[in-house]
Order: sequence, then C-alpha cells, then structure tokens
Amino acid sequence: MHEVNPMQITLNLPDHLSQAETFNQGDWLREIAIALFQQERISLSRASKIAGMEIMEFQKLLANRGICVHYDVEDFEQDVQHLRDRGWL
Repeated sequence: MHEVNPMQITLNLPDHLSQAETFNQGDWLREIAIALFQQERISLSRASKIAGMEIMEFQKLLANRGICVHYDVEDFEQDVQHLRDRGWL
C-alpha cells in the first residue's frame, strides 16, 4: 500500500495581519496563494486567481513583500492566451 504524505506549506504573515482581529477568508486565500507561489507549487497566474487579484496587482503585492517573481513557460503561455483572448495577438 502506498503511503500518502500530506503537502505542507508555511505561511509567513506580515505583522499587521497576524495581529488583526478581522482576518477574513480573502486574507487567508491571499496568504495561501503567496505561500504556494513562493514555494513554486503554483504559477503566478494561478496564484493571482486564488488570491482574487489581477496579475499586476498580485505582482506588486509580492514586490512589496520582497518576494521574487519567477516566470515560467506556463505563465508565458497563459499571458499569450490572455492577449489572444483580448484580440491583441
């Protein structure tokens, strides 16, 4: 029988959020998206969707937290598709 090991992620919450009494579902989703992206488990596009943010807004959030944005083939393909969907390509 194959033993399944659960995925573990670490959330590094900014001080102002870890002390906030009004930490809502959107805050949790944003922090989970950041953690998964930072640990290279999901793409930038997927992380921004989970966070409920536009990609550029999400990138600014990452930059404000000092998190490096890695850009892979999946991100590139999603960007090309987005441009096609808008008729820009």
